[in-house]
Amino acid sequence: VLFEYFYCFVICLFLSLQLAITCGFVAVFTFEPHVKLFVMQNAWTYLAGYIVFLVPYLVILCCGEIRRKHPWNLICLSILTLAMSYMVGVISSFYDTDVVMMAVGITVVVCFTVIVFSLQTKYDFTSCYGVLFVCFIVMLFFGIMCIFLYHRILDLIYASVGALIFTCFLAVDTQLLLGNKNLSVSPEEHVFAALNLYLDIIQIFSFILRIFGRSSG
Repeated sequence: VLFEYFYCFVICLFLSLQLAITCGFVAVFTFEPHVKLFVMQNAWTYLAGYIVFLVPYLVILCCGEIRRKHPWNLICLSILTLAMSYMVGVISSFYDTDVVMMAVGITVVVCFTVIVFSLQTKYDFTSCYGVLFVCFIVMLFFGIMCIFLYHRILDLIYASVGALIFTCFLAVDTQLLLGNKNLSVSPEEHVFAALNLYLDIIQIFSFILRIFGRSSG
């Protein structure tokens, strides 16, 4: 039992540090006009950040030995967090400050509610993992369609569905840590578990930001 508590504490610590770094980047890109101007004039830097993010993410995702081995798992997680924080900051710089702050507030409320509910409910969200994965694939194809057939209503629907799907993923990934449901994550996978929770929260924020940005635009 003590080991399980320590395991959850480590994951919460990693997740807190990741979110703190991301919030710092968002604050700089939102409130500093010179940074905003630089990003708008050099949009290619977002692509560079995505490439830097993708490499350690694929390493953690595909190489089980590396994501369980210190310090390589922490190095990959750190690079990934910095790259993702930069990308979120870049995205935030294209929205008004009040929209970003509203999205942050809603994300905090939604994520806190989902995590608390997932921890205390008897319903097994992990049993829905396969259905959620299929919904995620469908959402990707719908997103591609929205790129070629752009329409404001379609974009709002896509962002709303995306926020809903990743909210469900957050509930599933939270219960995976408990180990008392249909599926669970091994204690050796604490870096991978922290990464999943972090990416769920970031995706929820991105979609909420997109919803309110499009609604006020």
